[in-house]
Amino acid sequence: MEEYNSGDEVDFIQLQRSVIGGADYIQSKVNQWTASIVEQSLTHLVKQGRPFKYIVNCTIMQKSGAGLHTANSCYWDTATDGSCTVRWENRTMYCVVSVFAIAVAL
Repeated sequence: MEEYNSGDEVDFIQLQRSVIGGADYIQSKVNQWTASIVEQSLTHLVKQGRPFKYIVNCTIMQKSGAGLHTANSCYWDTATDGSCTVRWENRTMYCVVSVFAIAVAL
């Protein structure tokens, strides 16, 4: 069974930049941004044709001086499954994307 080694961190950061770019935080755009980031991330992963099921989560938070803490957990096979979390920010917001890859036995 193939082991998940991401190597996609740079791709996910570039994807976040391309969707949000230099835009300021706008509450009415957050749903659109998160949906676009999740969909484009899944498309990128599926195109690789690897034997995994993917779970993608995107969190966007306005920078307001409040703290931002995230945690993810999953019970899985550490020999084959994996995860990747990347954080991107601009002057008005944080964007955190987490990807879980669960091996599919073929």
